[in-house]
Amino acid sequence: MGTPEITLHRGDITTAEVDAVVNAANSGLLGGGGVDGAIHRRGGPAILEACRELRRATLPDGLPTGQAVATTAGDLPARWVIHTVGPVYAKSEDRSHLLASAYRESLRVADELGARTVAFPAVSAGVYGWPLDDAARIAVTTVKETESAVREARFILFSDQVYEAFVRADASSG
Repeated sequence: MGTPEITLHRGDITTAEVDAVVNAANSGLLGGGGVDGAIHRRGGPAILEACRELRRATLPDGLPTGQAVATTAGDLPARWVIHTVGPVYAKSEDRSHLLASAYRESLRVADELGARTVAFPAVSAGVYGWPLDDAARIAVTTVKETESAVREARFILFSDQVYEAFVRADASSG
């Protein structure tokens, strides 16, 4: 075990040829907007059915913030989808530990699966309103500091603005 090598890419996470794709899910696990909606659309009905089964069997109240769980990747080129729930940003409360936990727990689940390449989006940096530079800093720092058998943590970032924030975070994290 060591720490994953971080690579940064501008693109569409649903086309990533990796062992596991991380989904910035909501706690209900039944699809949504942004990355979550894209993964469900591109991955097809197998992902939704697997999420419904998780809700029936082990997560009747949904997936707690900062936790992660895996399903099939359906029609995606990856083998698995690791669903994680990032926190909604709040100026009045420091929730950064929950955002860091979403990345750590995703790596833990990846280790359980035997995944060696994992694609991450910018968790909580979209509709959950996390300030972009801070979201990137927490993501990069957490992954760099987490012991894992994952060899490559590939951040696949949808816009130039998000990509540039991750480039800055990676450069400043040493």
